Amino acid sequence: MHGLEDRIFPLREGEAHFGCVALWMSRDQRVSDNWALIFAQEAALKAALPLVVVFTLSGSFLGASRRHYAFMLGGLKLVAKRLRSLSIPFFILPGEPGKTLPEFIARHGITFLVTDFDPLRIKKEWKETVARRVDIPFYEIDAHNIVPCRRASGKREYGAYTIRKKIKKLLPFFLDEMPAVQKHPHGSDLNGHPVDPGSLLQQSGADASIPGLPDVAAGEEHAAARLRSFLERLDRYATERNDPTRDAVSHLSPYLHFGQISAQRVALEVRRCRAGADAKEAFLEELIVRRELSDNYCHYTPDYASFDAFPDWARKTLDDHRHDRRPYLYSRDELESAATHDPLWNAAQLQMTRTGTMHGYMRMYWAKKMLEWTASPEEALSAAIYLNDRYLLDGRDPNGYAGIAWSIGGVHDRPWGERNVFGKIRYMSYNGCASKFNVKRYIEMLKPVES
Repeated sequence: MHGLEDRIFPLREGEAHFGCVALWMSRDQRVSDNWALIFAQEAALKAALPLVVVFTLSGSFLGASRRHYAFMLGGLKLVAKRLRSLSIPFFILPGEPGKTLPEFIARHGITFLVTDFDPLRIKKEWKETVARRVDIPFYEIDAHNIVPCRRASGKREYGAYTIRKKIKKLLPFFLDEMPAVQKHPHGSDLNGHPVDPGSLLQQSGADASIPGLPDVAAGEEHAAARLRSFLERLDRYATERNDPTRDAVSHLSPYLHFGQISAQRVALEVRRCRAGADAKEAFLEELIVRRELSDNYCHYTPDYASFDAFPDWARKTLDDHRHDRRPYLYSRDELESAATHDPLWNAAQLQMTRTGTMHGYMRMYWAKKMLEWTASPEEALSAAIYLNDRYLLDGRDPNGYAGIAWSIGGVHDRPWGERNVFGKIRYMSYNGCASKFNVKRYIEMLKPVES
């Protein structure tokens, strides 16, 4: 299997000889194009053992609300249905993984455990806890990145230009077709159960104050439909992607975040489509290099969500300007309510709260203005992460943490001309946005609904 061996990271080495193989599905919530599931089935077939898939449903996850849980559970319902057609039982275990998963393993004779790679600190802590509490082979598979994170680089990269050459060198080896999961021939007395999103949502205890998004359909099939739609207008991406009034972006980020579609599948289909070379290159730069740079940042930076994670030059310049007079100061509540003096910023915040998405160009402006309008870089960072993770469907993601760190703390960037508050951090302004797109039109699109 092309590149599979380079995706494997042993947490506890060994082979399956008896019992049952389990995939602990977490970041990559799909059946198709899933290297972790492919590896788990390969191990089960080699030993002629049953295979099950388990998902642990934590009651609280980095500020996620019912908006996020509903989208995730909608996708998992379809995962369970498809796995059942392949004779692979699926289980959801409510509760903390460090307790529920070892109990499931002991109760059902699981003798070989597989999971998917995730660079976030909380996911690493979950895996470390499980590894301490089980005494069976345990393997992690990078099913999210096209070039596996550890294989692309063994250190934190300075920027896109340093990781790009490493990824491009390895890409021909890894960017290839993936084998399909087959109907599993070895059964057991474990039957799994259908996923009832409504009931599980009630059990989750997730914050119910954020409105759901009933118009946003979840799951592999809907992700594939989004991809097909995007390929038809990909030609516009190179020239219009930074204009939030144009429908030139993919809208795939929630599906990529929850692993409902594989970045590798997206890249293969983009390469095959009829769009122009410039559009393909621009999109694949974001999909591959920038996304994988974010994973690299979080994987090799334990304190990725803190001021201390910023590069030395950025910390120094922000400290030098820490006591500069701010033109405006807003509380977190005022920011959350889109109650600033700036109608462009307010429109971006409203897009986030209403739709669970925000255009990528506006995310940069949105985060940078918080540096300008809060009392300290730490307060700006905290507010940006809080709002990002609370409202955006693709929140709680390495892309979000790296993007906010770029905007506020110069991560993956370079020093620019010095100015008030920002120091040498890259600056963005209302007028700068107005020179790139029709700001008034964007504001009109997101104007507050009159009561």
